Amino acid sequence: MALTGKKGSSSALWILAAMVAGIVLGYAVNAGASDAAAAKDIAGYISIVSDVFLRLIKMLIGPLVFSTLVVGIAHMGDAASVGRVFFKAMMWFLTASLVSLLLGMVLANLLQPGANLGLPLPDVSAATNLATGKFTLREFINHTVPKSFAEAMANNEILQIVVFSMFFGVAMAALGDKAKTLLAMIDELSHVMLKITGYVMKLAPLAVLSAMASTVAINGLGILLKFAVFMGEFYLGLFILWSLLVLAGMAFLGKRVFKLLALIKEAFMVSFATASSEAAYPKILDALDRFGVKRKISSFVMPMGYSFNLDGSMMYCTFATLFIAQAYGIELSLATQITMLLVLMLTSKGIAGVPRASLVVIAATLGHFNIPEAGLLLILGIDTFLDMGRSATNAVGNSLASAVVAKWEGELLSEEDAEALSRKLDAEAALSMHALPETHTKA
Repeated sequence: MALTGKKGSSSALWILAAMVAGIVLGYAVNAGASDAAAAKDIAGYISIVSDVFLRLIKMLIGPLVFSTLVVGIAHMGDAASVGRVFFKAMMWFLTASLVSLLLGMVLANLLQPGANLGLPLPDVSAATNLATGKFTLREFINHTVPKSFAEAMANNEILQIVVFSMFFGVAMAALGDKAKTLLAMIDELSHVMLKITGYVMKLAPLAVLSAMASTVAINGLGILLKFAVFMGEFYLGLFILWSLLVLAGMAFLGKRVFKLLALIKEAFMVSFATASSEAAYPKILDALDRFGVKRKISSFVMPMGYSFNLDGSMMYCTFATLFIAQAYGIELSLATQITMLLVLMLTSKGIAGVPRASLVVIAATLGHFNIPEAGLLLILGIDTFLDMGRSATNAVGNSLASAVVAKWEGELLSEEDAEALSRKLDAEAALSMHALPETHTKA
Protein backbone atom coordinates (compact mmCIF):
# COMPACT_ATOMS: atom_id res chain seq x y z
CA MET A 1 0.00 0.00 0.00
CA ALA A 2 2.78 2.40 0.88
CA LEU A 3 4.57 1.62 -2.35
CA THR A 4 1.49 2.45 -4.39
CA GLY A 5 0.93 5.71 -2.55
CA LYS A 6 4.53 6.88 -2.89
CA LYS A 7 4.74 5.93 -6.56
CA GLY A 8 1.45 7.66 -7.43
CA SER A 9 2.33 10.78 -5.43
CA SER A 10 5.79 10.95 -7.01
CA SER A 11 4.40 10.77 -10.57
CA ALA A 12 1.72 13.36 -9.79
CA LEU A 13 4.32 15.72 -8.28
CA TRP A 14 6.52 15.40 -11.36
CA ILE A 15 3.57 16.32 -13.59
CA LEU A 16 2.59 19.24 -11.33
CA ALA A 17 6.19 20.51 -11.35
CA ALA A 18 6.24 20.15 -15.16
CA MET A 19 3.05 22.24 -15.44
CA VAL A 20 4.56 25.05 -13.35
CA ALA A 21 7.86 24.92 -15.26
CA GLY A 22 5.95 24.98 -18.54
CA ILE A 23 4.03 28.12 -17.54
CA VAL A 24 7.29 29.86 -16.54
CA LEU A 25 9.05 28.84 -19.76
CA GLY A 26 6.07 29.84 -21.90
CA TYR A 27 5.82 33.25 -20.22
CA ALA A 28 9.55 33.82 -20.75
CA VAL A 29 9.22 33.00 -24.46
CA ASN A 30 6.11 35.18 -24.85
CA ALA A 31 7.72 38.13 -23.07
CA GLY A 32 11.09 37.77 -24.78
CA ALA A 33 9.93 37.17 -28.37
CA SER A 34 10.18 40.12 -30.76
CA ASP A 35 6.58 39.69 -31.95
CA ALA A 36 3.62 37.27 -31.92
CA ALA A 37 4.86 35.47 -35.06
CA ALA A 38 8.28 34.81 -33.47
CA ALA A 39 6.62 33.54 -30.27
CA LYS A 40 4.42 31.21 -32.32
CA ASP A 41 7.45 29.95 -34.24
CA ILE A 42 9.38 29.16 -31.03
CA ALA A 43 6.26 27.57 -29.49
CA GLY A 44 6.06 25.30 -32.53
CA TYR A 45 9.47 23.84 -31.67
CA ILE A 46 8.67 23.62 -27.95
CA SER A 47 5.47 21.68 -28.68
CA ILE A 48 7.34 18.93 -30.59
CA VAL A 49 7.57 16.77 -27.44
CA SER A 50 3.85 17.07 -26.59
CA ASP A 51 2.91 16.53 -30.26
CA VAL A 52 4.99 13.33 -30.39
CA PHE A 53 3.52 12.18 -27.05
CA LEU A 54 -0.06 12.68 -28.25
CA ARG A 55 0.73 10.96 -31.56
CA LEU A 56 2.14 7.98 -29.64
CA ILE A 57 -0.99 7.85 -27.49
CA LYS A 58 -3.20 8.00 -30.59
CA MET A 59 -1.06 5.24 -32.14
CA LEU A 60 -1.87 3.01 -29.16
CA ILE A 61 -5.55 3.87 -28.58
CA GLY A 62 -7.04 1.79 -31.43
CA PRO A 63 -5.21 -1.52 -30.76
CA LEU A 64 -5.54 -0.98 -26.98
CA VAL A 65 -9.32 -0.43 -27.13
CA PHE A 66 -9.80 -3.36 -29.51
CA SER A 67 -7.71 -5.89 -27.59
CA THR A 68 -8.92 -5.00 -24.07
CA LEU A 69 -12.56 -4.66 -25.15
CA VAL A 70 -12.66 -7.97 -27.08
CA VAL A 71 -11.10 -9.86 -24.16
CA GLY A 72 -13.47 -8.16 -21.69
CA ILE A 73 -16.59 -8.97 -23.71
CA ALA A 74 -15.45 -12.56 -24.38
CA HIS A 75 -15.03 -13.05 -20.62
CA MET A 76 -18.55 -11.74 -19.96
CA GLY A 77 -19.78 -14.96 -21.51
CA ASP A 78 -22.88 -14.03 -23.48
CA ALA A 79 -24.68 -11.30 -25.42
CA ALA A 80 -27.18 -10.80 -22.57
CA SER A 81 -24.39 -9.72 -20.19
CA VAL A 82 -22.97 -7.35 -22.79
CA GLY A 83 -26.43 -5.86 -23.39
CA ARG A 84 -27.01 -5.39 -19.66
CA VAL A 85 -23.69 -3.58 -19.12
CA PHE A 86 -24.31 -1.48 -22.26
CA PHE A 87 -27.76 -0.45 -21.00
CA LYS A 88 -26.50 0.47 -17.50
CA ALA A 89 -23.59 2.45 -18.92
CA MET A 90 -25.86 4.34 -21.35
CA MET A 91 -28.31 5.22 -18.56
CA TRP A 92 -25.43 6.75 -16.58
CA PHE A 93 -24.03 8.55 -19.64
CA LEU A 94 -27.35 10.07 -20.69
CA THR A 95 -28.18 11.19 -17.14
CA ALA A 96 -24.72 12.73 -16.66
CA SER A 97 -24.94 14.50 -20.04
CA LEU A 98 -28.37 15.94 -19.23
CA VAL A 99 -27.18 17.18 -15.81
CA SER A 100 -24.06 18.74 -17.40
CA LEU A 101 -26.03 20.54 -20.10
CA LEU A 102 -28.61 21.73 -17.57
CA LEU A 103 -25.91 23.00 -15.21
CA GLY A 104 -24.30 25.01 -18.03
CA MET A 105 -27.68 26.52 -18.92
CA VAL A 106 -28.58 27.41 -15.32
CA LEU A 107 -25.17 29.00 -14.61
CA ALA A 108 -25.18 31.02 -17.84
CA ASN A 109 -28.60 32.43 -16.89
CA LEU A 110 -27.60 33.17 -13.29
CA LEU A 111 -24.11 34.60 -13.91
CA GLN A 112 -24.82 36.28 -17.30
CA PRO A 113 -21.16 35.95 -18.46
CA GLY A 114 -21.83 37.62 -21.83
CA ALA A 115 -23.70 40.66 -20.53
CA ASN A 116 -21.78 43.98 -20.48
CA LEU A 117 -18.68 42.24 -21.80
CA GLY A 118 -16.70 45.40 -22.49
CA LEU A 119 -14.91 43.84 -25.47
CA PRO A 120 -15.33 44.63 -29.19
CA LEU A 121 -17.67 42.07 -30.77
CA PRO A 122 -16.62 40.29 -34.00
CA ASP A 123 -18.58 41.34 -37.09
CA VAL A 124 -21.56 39.02 -37.56
CA SER A 125 -20.35 38.18 -41.06
CA ALA A 126 -16.88 37.08 -39.89
CA ALA A 127 -16.00 33.47 -40.67
CA THR A 128 -14.79 31.04 -37.98
CA ASN A 129 -13.48 28.46 -40.49
CA LEU A 130 -15.05 25.63 -38.49
CA ALA A 131 -16.57 22.84 -40.56
CA THR A 132 -20.15 22.39 -39.37
CA GLY A 133 -22.79 20.10 -40.70
CA LYS A 134 -26.44 19.68 -39.95
CA PHE A 135 -27.07 16.81 -37.60
CA THR A 136 -29.26 14.00 -38.90
CA LEU A 137 -30.02 10.63 -37.35
CA ARG A 138 -28.97 8.96 -40.62
CA GLU A 139 -25.58 10.70 -40.52
CA PHE A 140 -25.04 9.71 -36.89
CA ILE A 141 -25.85 6.02 -37.50
CA ASN A 142 -23.65 5.94 -40.60
CA HIS A 143 -20.82 7.42 -38.54
CA THR A 144 -21.33 4.88 -35.75
CA VAL A 145 -21.15 1.71 -37.88
CA PRO A 146 -17.77 1.20 -39.60
CA LYS A 147 -17.68 0.32 -43.27
CA SER A 148 -14.14 -0.92 -42.74
CA PHE A 149 -12.47 -1.93 -39.49
CA ALA A 150 -9.08 -1.00 -40.95
CA GLU A 151 -10.37 2.51 -41.77
CA ALA A 152 -11.79 2.90 -38.25
CA MET A 153 -8.41 1.92 -36.77
CA ALA A 154 -6.52 4.19 -39.14
CA ASN A 155 -8.71 7.20 -38.27
CA ASN A 156 -8.90 6.39 -34.53
CA GLU A 157 -12.72 6.30 -34.66
CA ILE A 158 -13.21 4.98 -31.13
CA LEU A 159 -16.98 4.56 -31.45
CA GLN A 160 -16.61 2.50 -34.63
CA ILE A 161 -13.86 0.39 -33.03
CA VAL A 162 -16.19 -0.24 -30.07
CA VAL A 163 -19.01 -1.40 -32.38
CA PHE A 164 -16.74 -3.84 -34.26
CA SER A 165 -15.14 -5.08 -31.02
CA MET A 166 -18.57 -5.77 -29.50
CA PHE A 167 -19.51 -8.00 -32.45
CA PHE A 168 -16.09 -9.67 -32.39
CA GLY A 169 -16.14 -10.29 -28.63
CA VAL A 170 -19.72 -11.65 -28.57
CA ALA A 171 -18.89 -14.00 -31.48
CA MET A 172 -15.79 -15.28 -29.66
CA ALA A 173 -17.80 -15.88 -26.51
CA ALA A 174 -20.41 -17.83 -28.53
CA LEU A 175 -17.70 -20.03 -30.10
CA GLY A 176 -16.35 -21.05 -26.69
CA ASP A 177 -13.36 -23.43 -26.86
CA LYS A 178 -13.06 -23.06 -30.65
CA ALA A 179 -11.91 -19.45 -30.16
CA LYS A 180 -9.72 -20.20 -27.12
CA THR A 181 -6.42 -19.87 -29.02
CA LEU A 182 -7.45 -16.63 -30.72
CA LEU A 183 -8.68 -15.20 -27.41
CA ALA A 184 -5.32 -16.05 -25.78
CA MET A 185 -3.51 -14.26 -28.65
CA ILE A 186 -5.66 -11.13 -28.32
CA ASP A 187 -5.19 -11.23 -24.55
CA GLU A 188 -1.41 -11.31 -25.10
CA LEU A 189 -1.78 -8.43 -27.57
CA SER A 190 -3.56 -6.38 -24.88
CA HIS A 191 -0.67 -7.00 -22.47
CA VAL A 192 1.86 -5.97 -25.12
CA MET A 193 -0.11 -2.77 -25.82
CA LEU A 194 -0.27 -1.99 -22.10
CA LYS A 195 3.48 -2.56 -21.77
CA ILE A 196 4.17 -0.15 -24.68
CA THR A 197 1.77 2.30 -23.04
CA GLY A 198 3.84 2.13 -19.86
CA TYR A 199 6.93 3.15 -21.81
CA VAL A 200 5.11 6.02 -23.56
CA MET A 201 3.64 7.35 -20.30
CA LYS A 202 7.18 7.91 -18.95
CA LEU A 203 7.25 10.88 -21.34
CA ALA A 204 4.18 12.42 -19.66
CA PRO A 205 6.01 15.04 -17.51
CA LEU A 206 8.05 16.25 -20.51
CA ALA A 207 4.90 16.32 -22.66
CA VAL A 208 3.06 18.32 -19.98
CA LEU A 209 5.91 20.86 -19.76
CA SER A 210 6.00 21.16 -23.54
CA ALA A 211 2.21 21.56 -23.91
CA MET A 212 1.91 24.21 -21.18
CA ALA A 213 4.95 26.16 -22.40
CA SER A 214 3.69 26.17 -25.99
CA THR A 215 0.19 27.32 -25.00
CA VAL A 216 1.41 30.17 -22.77
CA ALA A 217 4.10 31.19 -25.30
CA ILE A 218 1.47 31.71 -28.02
CA ASN A 219 -1.34 33.23 -25.96
CA GLY A 220 0.53 34.87 -23.10
CA LEU A 221 -0.96 35.32 -19.66
CA GLY A 222 -2.55 38.64 -20.65
CA ILE A 223 -5.40 36.96 -22.50
CA LEU A 224 -6.38 35.24 -19.25
CA LEU A 225 -6.84 38.65 -17.60
CA LYS A 226 -9.14 39.82 -20.42
CA PHE A 227 -11.38 36.80 -20.01
CA ALA A 228 -10.80 36.27 -16.29
CA VAL A 229 -14.49 36.60 -15.38
CA PHE A 230 -15.71 34.27 -18.14
CA MET A 231 -13.03 31.67 -17.36
CA GLY A 232 -13.58 31.98 -13.63
CA GLU A 233 -17.31 31.40 -14.03
CA PHE A 234 -16.73 28.44 -16.36
CA TYR A 235 -14.29 26.80 -13.94
CA LEU A 236 -16.74 27.47 -11.10
CA GLY A 237 -19.26 25.51 -13.18
CA LEU A 238 -16.75 22.69 -13.65
CA PHE A 239 -16.08 22.62 -9.89
CA ILE A 240 -19.83 22.29 -9.24
CA LEU A 241 -20.01 19.55 -11.87
CA TRP A 242 -17.09 17.68 -10.26
CA SER A 243 -18.89 17.93 -6.91
CA LEU A 244 -22.12 16.56 -8.39
CA LEU A 245 -20.26 13.68 -10.06
CA VAL A 246 -18.47 12.83 -6.81
CA LEU A 247 -21.75 12.95 -4.87
CA ALA A 248 -23.34 10.64 -7.44
CA GLY A 249 -20.34 8.34 -7.16
CA MET A 250 -20.57 8.43 -3.35
CA ALA A 251 -24.21 7.35 -3.53
CA PHE A 252 -23.05 4.06 -5.10
CA LEU A 253 -19.46 3.65 -3.88
CA GLY A 254 -19.63 5.33 -0.48
CA LYS A 255 -16.48 6.97 0.90
CA ARG A 256 -14.44 4.67 -1.31
CA VAL A 257 -15.02 7.19 -4.11
CA PHE A 258 -12.24 9.34 -2.60
CA LYS A 259 -9.80 6.46 -3.08
CA LEU A 260 -10.73 6.46 -6.78
CA LEU A 261 -10.13 10.22 -7.01
CA ALA A 262 -6.70 9.76 -5.43
CA LEU A 263 -5.84 7.03 -7.95
CA ILE A 264 -6.86 9.11 -11.00
CA LYS A 265 -5.16 12.35 -9.93
CA GLU A 266 -2.22 11.69 -12.24
CA ALA A 267 -4.53 10.94 -15.20
CA PHE A 268 -6.49 14.11 -14.31
CA MET A 269 -3.36 16.28 -14.48
CA VAL A 270 -2.15 14.69 -17.73
CA SER A 271 -5.51 15.30 -19.44
CA PHE A 272 -5.63 18.85 -18.03
CA ALA A 273 -2.13 19.87 -19.11
CA THR A 274 -2.33 18.30 -22.58
CA ALA A 275 -6.02 19.29 -23.11
CA SER A 276 -6.61 15.71 -24.24
CA SER A 277 -8.71 13.12 -22.42
CA GLU A 278 -7.26 10.48 -24.77
CA ALA A 279 -3.83 11.07 -23.22
CA ALA A 280 -5.24 9.97 -19.85
CA TYR A 281 -6.92 6.78 -21.14
CA PRO A 282 -4.08 4.33 -20.29
CA LYS A 283 -3.56 5.91 -16.87
CA ILE A 284 -7.27 5.65 -16.08
CA LEU A 285 -7.35 1.95 -17.04
CA ASP A 286 -4.46 1.31 -14.65
CA ALA A 287 -6.13 3.37 -11.88
CA LEU A 288 -9.40 1.44 -12.31
CA ASP A 289 -7.48 -1.86 -12.08
CA ARG A 290 -6.00 -0.70 -8.77
CA PHE A 291 -9.40 0.46 -7.55
CA GLY A 292 -10.78 -3.03 -8.14
CA VAL A 293 -12.81 -2.57 -11.34
CA LYS A 294 -12.51 -5.76 -13.35
CA ARG A 295 -10.98 -5.20 -16.76
CA LYS A 296 -13.98 -6.71 -18.57
CA ILE A 297 -16.05 -3.76 -17.28
CA SER A 298 -13.53 -0.92 -17.58
CA SER A 299 -12.39 -1.95 -21.08
CA PHE A 300 -16.04 -1.86 -22.17
CA VAL A 301 -17.35 1.24 -20.39
CA MET A 302 -14.32 3.53 -20.89
CA PRO A 303 -14.25 3.53 -24.73
CA MET A 304 -18.02 4.07 -24.81
CA GLY A 305 -17.60 6.94 -22.38
CA TYR A 306 -15.16 8.65 -24.75
CA SER A 307 -18.00 8.83 -27.27
CA PHE A 308 -21.07 9.31 -25.08
CA ASN A 309 -19.95 10.72 -21.72
CA LEU A 310 -18.14 14.01 -22.32
CA ASP A 311 -19.47 15.76 -19.21
CA GLY A 312 -17.13 18.78 -19.31
CA SER A 313 -17.77 19.33 -23.01
CA MET A 314 -21.54 19.10 -22.47
CA MET A 315 -21.53 21.84 -19.83
CA TYR A 316 -19.36 24.03 -22.03
CA CYS A 317 -21.75 23.70 -24.98
CA THR A 318 -24.72 25.33 -23.22
CA PHE A 319 -22.56 27.77 -21.24
CA ALA A 320 -20.65 29.06 -24.29
CA THR A 321 -23.71 29.18 -26.57
CA LEU A 322 -25.64 31.32 -24.10
CA PHE A 323 -22.53 33.45 -23.45
CA ILE A 324 -22.36 34.34 -27.17
CA ALA A 325 -26.11 35.04 -27.32
CA GLN A 326 -25.80 37.37 -24.31
CA ALA A 327 -22.76 39.13 -25.84
CA TYR A 328 -24.85 40.04 -28.91
CA GLY A 329 -27.84 41.02 -26.76
CA ILE A 330 -30.04 38.17 -28.04
CA GLU A 331 -32.79 37.16 -25.61
CA LEU A 332 -33.66 33.46 -25.64
CA SER A 333 -36.86 32.28 -24.01
CA LEU A 334 -36.85 29.36 -21.58
CA ALA A 335 -38.63 27.19 -24.16
CA THR A 336 -35.93 28.02 -26.76
CA GLN A 337 -33.17 27.24 -24.28
CA ILE A 338 -34.73 23.86 -23.42
CA THR A 339 -35.02 23.10 -27.15
CA MET A 340 -31.35 24.06 -27.53
CA LEU A 341 -30.43 21.74 -24.65
CA LEU A 342 -32.24 18.80 -26.30
CA VAL A 343 -30.61 19.54 -29.66
CA LEU A 344 -27.18 19.61 -28.01
CA MET A 345 -27.99 16.35 -26.20
CA LEU A 346 -28.29 14.68 -29.62
CA THR A 347 -25.67 16.51 -31.70
CA SER A 348 -22.94 16.07 -29.11
CA LYS A 349 -23.14 12.28 -29.38
CA GLY A 350 -21.98 12.22 -32.98
CA ILE A 351 -18.75 14.17 -32.76
CA ALA A 352 -16.35 11.84 -30.98
CA GLY A 353 -12.88 12.10 -32.51
CA VAL A 354 -13.58 15.47 -34.20
CA PRO A 355 -10.82 18.03 -33.45
CA ARG A 356 -12.11 20.87 -31.23
CA ALA A 357 -15.38 18.94 -31.11
CA SER A 358 -17.11 21.29 -28.65
CA LEU A 359 -16.54 24.30 -30.94
CA VAL A 360 -17.92 22.39 -33.93
CA VAL A 361 -21.09 21.50 -32.01
CA ILE A 362 -21.49 25.06 -30.70
CA ALA A 363 -21.01 26.53 -34.19
CA ALA A 364 -23.75 24.26 -35.58
CA THR A 365 -26.07 25.16 -32.69
CA LEU A 366 -25.52 28.91 -33.12
CA GLY A 367 -26.59 28.70 -36.75
CA HIS A 368 -29.65 26.63 -35.85
CA PHE A 369 -30.90 29.32 -33.42
CA ASN A 370 -29.89 32.37 -35.52
CA ILE A 371 -27.08 33.44 -33.18
CA PRO A 372 -24.02 34.92 -35.00
CA GLU A 373 -21.48 32.16 -35.51
CA ALA A 374 -18.79 34.86 -35.47
CA GLY A 375 -19.30 35.00 -31.70
CA LEU A 376 -17.06 31.94 -31.47
CA LEU A 377 -14.13 34.22 -32.34
CA LEU A 378 -14.58 35.73 -28.87
CA ILE A 379 -13.53 32.51 -27.18
CA LEU A 380 -11.22 30.92 -29.77
CA GLY A 381 -8.15 32.53 -28.19
CA ILE A 382 -8.79 31.01 -24.76
CA ASP A 383 -10.33 27.74 -25.95
CA THR A 384 -7.17 25.75 -25.17
CA PHE A 385 -7.30 26.91 -21.54
CA LEU A 386 -10.98 25.97 -21.39
CA ASP A 387 -10.33 22.65 -23.14
CA MET A 388 -7.94 21.71 -20.34
CA GLY A 389 -10.79 21.81 -17.83
CA ARG A 390 -13.21 20.07 -20.19
CA SER A 391 -10.77 17.21 -20.89
CA ALA A 392 -9.95 16.68 -17.22
CA THR A 393 -13.67 16.63 -16.36
CA ASN A 394 -14.35 14.07 -19.09
CA ALA A 395 -11.64 11.87 -17.55
CA VAL A 396 -13.20 12.11 -14.07
CA GLY A 397 -16.70 11.40 -15.42
CA ASN A 398 -15.63 8.28 -17.31
CA SER A 399 -13.65 6.92 -14.35
CA LEU A 400 -16.66 7.28 -12.05
CA ALA A 401 -18.99 5.75 -14.65
CA SER A 402 -16.77 2.66 -14.98
CA ALA A 403 -16.55 2.20 -11.19
CA VAL A 404 -20.32 2.61 -10.68
CA VAL A 405 -21.24 0.19 -13.49
CA ALA A 406 -18.76 -2.34 -12.03
CA LYS A 407 -20.47 -1.95 -8.64
CA TRP A 408 -23.91 -2.47 -10.22
CA GLU A 409 -22.67 -5.61 -11.95
CA GLY A 410 -20.98 -7.04 -8.84
CA GLU A 411 -17.63 -6.83 -10.66
CA LEU A 412 -15.90 -4.52 -8.17
CA LEU A 413 -13.28 -6.13 -5.93
CA SER A 414 -13.36 -5.51 -2.20
CA GLU A 415 -10.96 -2.88 -0.86
CA GLU A 416 -8.67 -5.60 0.53
CA ASP A 417 -8.55 -7.50 -2.77
CA ALA A 418 -8.01 -4.24 -4.69
CA GLU A 419 -5.05 -3.36 -2.42
CA ALA A 420 -3.57 -6.84 -2.96
CA LEU A 421 -3.95 -6.46 -6.73
CA SER A 422 -2.34 -3.01 -6.60
CA ARG A 423 0.67 -4.42 -4.73
CA LYS A 424 0.90 -7.24 -7.26
CA LEU A 425 0.89 -4.74 -10.17
CA ASP A 426 3.62 -2.71 -8.47
CA ALA A 427 5.72 -5.83 -7.92
CA GLU A 428 5.30 -6.89 -11.57
CA ALA A 429 6.27 -3.40 -12.75
CA ALA A 430 9.38 -3.38 -10.52
CA LEU A 431 10.32 -6.88 -11.70
CA SER A 432 10.02 -5.94 -15.38
CA MET A 433 12.19 -2.85 -14.83
CA HIS A 434 14.94 -4.99 -13.20
CA ALA A 435 14.60 -7.68 -15.85
CA LEU A 436 15.54 -5.33 -18.74
CA PRO A 437 19.26 -4.91 -17.85
CA GLU A 438 19.52 -8.64 -16.99
CA THR A 439 18.17 -9.65 -20.38
CA HIS A 440 20.56 -7.22 -22.08
CA THR A 441 23.53 -8.65 -20.15
CA LYS A 442 22.69 -12.23 -21.13
CA ALA A 443 22.30 -11.22 -24.74
